[in-house]
Amino acid sequence: MLLQKDLNPALNTVTAYGDGFLEINRVRYDGALCFAPEGPIRSLAVRTAADLDAAFLQDLIGLKPAARDPLAFLDDGAPAIELPADAPEVLLIGTGPRQTFLRPDILQPLLSLGIGVETMTTQAAARTYNILMSEERRVLALLLPGASS
Repeated sequence: MLLQKDLNPALNTVTAYGDGFLEINRVRYDGALCFAPEGPIRSLAVRTAADLDAAFLQDLIGLKPAARDPLAFLDDGAPAIELPADAPEVLLIGTGPRQTFLRPDILQPLLSLGIGVETMTTQAAARTYNILMSEERRVLALLLPGASS
């Protein structure tokens, strides 16, 4: 299905999707992808939502443990995490042709940092990404195309 007729060449735009593929800026990709409005389009070695875990999502966003005070062990609580300057407001996860919800323990580290996470079908995520991107929102898309029939 064709999604976007007009392109802003400076921004990554989902232009089409189909059974087992995604098209970004009129370039076809046959695997899972991660991209933001600006920057590289990254191919990922994941096939299904079951391959996603908290560490993978944190690494994808670029979260790193914050520098800690040497006496921080006296404080109860989880280690602090440093948000990168370009951290997304929302992470859209397209789980293929069927919506698959991720376990709360996978999402909680991102949610606790104020990063919204939405899981939906890849087609819905592609459309939502284009809308948020056009509104100049800081969005990151992780899209799984699903298996070809």
